[in-house]
Amino acid sequence: MNDTCLSCRGRLPDDSLRTGCDACQYSVHTWLRELPRHLPLLQDMLRPDTGPARRGGIGRAHAPLPVRLEVLDLTGPGQPVLLADPHGDQTGGVPMTPLLYGWARYLAADYPSVRTDAHGTVHIERCDGARTRAGARVRNVADVPGLCRWLDAYLPYAATRPWWDELYEQLEQLLHRVRRLTHTKPLKRTKDAPCPTCGLWTLEEHEDQLHIMCRACPARLTPEEYDLHRVQVMPALASLALRIAAAQQTVA
Repeated sequence: MNDTCLSCRGRLPDDSLRTGCDACQYSVHTWLRELPRHLPLLQDMLRPDTGPARRGGIGRAHAPLPVRLEVLDLTGPGQPVLLADPHGDQTGGVPMTPLLYGWARYLAADYPSVRTDAHGTVHIERCDGARTRAGARVRNVADVPGLCRWLDAYLPYAATRPWWDELYEQLEQLLHRVRRLTHTKPLKRTKDAPCPTCGLWTLEEHEDQLHIMCRACPARLTPEEYDLHRVQVMPALASLALRIAAAQQTVA
């Protein structure tokens, strides 16, 4: 049995069969939903920007590359694992499609499949591979939405496996690479109720995190806990604000 999440080292319920907590599973869920939204931006960025001809400067010994390598590194073909690099001259990482497909195949091979033969005998065996709506063969970046949906559907199972932290870490690194190119960040929203621990108006909701967290102290609330807290404190705060406004009008 596990007592801590392999990703964030947070506390799991006693006698839990899980290796990943609800918060980390929620983060991976939002990442898998976010990745396909970056594809149009990445495809637009694949070709280098062109501009007017310039006079002077240093000449080229060769023609410029027709694609941006950092974008091609994410959207092009590749292997699901990094190749050996004894000379240390490789850059980038595993492209998006091979990484997602590699994890889908690995998860499918680990997931128990149940079938009944012609004699009525039930067999429990491993799946032969991951299938998306587009079919069994994954060819290019256009398959990313299907792979993300497939992995998302099996996240509850993945969060019980000993390799959960590797899946979490690799998807997090992949999304960081994508965001650096597309210059995007997850949305943040400041909540209107004060923190129940420190009393400051520093509670913040992050698009890719389950908990609402305080920027000034370690407090963290689930959405349900925040809603209950807000119902309890906001009427009194609203009444106080009205009294202050009335007092200011009287003085004026």
